[in-house]
Amino acid sequence: MNKLDELIQELCPNGVEYKPVKEVYRRLRGTPITAAKMKEIESTDGDVRIFAGGKTVIDAYEEDIPNANITRVPAVLVQSRGVIDAVYYERPFTFKNEMWAYTHENKTAVKFLYYVLKNNMGKFREAASGMGSLPQISLKVTEDFEMPVPPLEVQREIVRILDNFTELTAELTAELTARKKQYEYYRTKLLERPENESKMVSVANLGKWSGGKTPSTANKEFWENGTIPWISSKDMKAPTLEDTEDHLTEKALDEGGMALLPEGTIAVVTRSGILKHTFPVAYVPFKTTVNQDIKALVVKEGISSRYVFHALQAYAENIRKSTKKQGGTVDSLDFQRVLAYEIPVPALDVQNRLVNVLDNFDAICSDLKIGLPAEIEARKKQYELYREQLLTFAEGGRTILTDRQTDRQTSIMR
Repeated sequence: MNKLDELIQELCPNGVEYKPVKEVYRRLRGTPITAAKMKEIESTDGDVRIFAGGKTVIDAYEEDIPNANITRVPAVLVQSRGVIDAVYYERPFTFKNEMWAYTHENKTAVKFLYYVLKNNMGKFREAASGMGSLPQISLKVTEDFEMPVPPLEVQREIVRILDNFTELTAELTAELTARKKQYEYYRTKLLERPENESKMVSVANLGKWSGGKTPSTANKEFWENGTIPWISSKDMKAPTLEDTEDHLTEKALDEGGMALLPEGTIAVVTRSGILKHTFPVAYVPFKTTVNQDIKALVVKEGISSRYVFHALQAYAENIRKSTKKQGGTVDSLDFQRVLAYEIPVPALDVQNRLVNVLDNFDAICSDLKIGLPAEIEARKKQYELYREQLLTFAEGGRTILTDRQTDRQTSIMR
């Protein structure tokens, strides 16, 4: 029996009371910050964080936002529109008034709420489905949400265990981040080695580029039971794609004038908010179509598509900075300037040798089946399992974990 079970048996042998969030925590007010005001704030290193919706945050100075309601105590922010999530934050912050936050006189209770909300985020996202163009939840969803409220000693032990899990995962992630930076450095060095005898080739001359489009979403025959992959910006999260979130039907391909691109296509994002900080490049090992925010390259004979993929990734940040359009409601690249960008292209046998080396590096940094990525993925799944078990109380007042399960755990539970 671990310490947590001992505490539960001692302090709540008859089970744990459930209460609505609004009866336990104090709700904090946001600030009516407009998009125009956000653009006026030029600082990025201030001491007040502004949560502006989605994943957008700005670190402003207090003088930049004189009328803001600034929270100076530990609190849990509920992101209620677009990105549905919960954020725990201890330093001074404010937030757009379409969100809300909760605090408590006890810091442990605040952190406990954060873990409870994160554990139930799937329910909140389900409640947000079908509410306009962006998913959104109402204040009532969290205000009336009933959560377990065990004694503070029990909350403290659960928070300690979950904090330890979070810290261990963060350490692994930091190590992987350092390894990726090392890989990026050596990748660039390998591509630019003088003995490669490379010639500089414009992106336009690497092969045939094409764009895509979105077939009518009102026509269900274009989408229902579709089997043809259709790439949009939301799919461009991995260096090598395994599948797409959406699929088209043969009818959409035929009547919509969509081009089916071959295996080995390279996809890049040219219009999306992600271009604020990243230029996504992905290798597509299956036949696919793309939407209007994606440009796709089919390389010409004598050039390795995997080589071009690695080269575009290596120079992605330079391409983004040198071709990004200024202004506009949505971040985008000047694609003509992208096409004019030049990359080194050695002989095909040298390309293939470089690909063998870079593929191995890429797998070490990205493959969820091996090495650190696999360990981090396993740790996250383990963490989610334990979080659910730790925050679920049976009628008898015990966690779901059995003695045999807890025996297999590390010193985190002790």
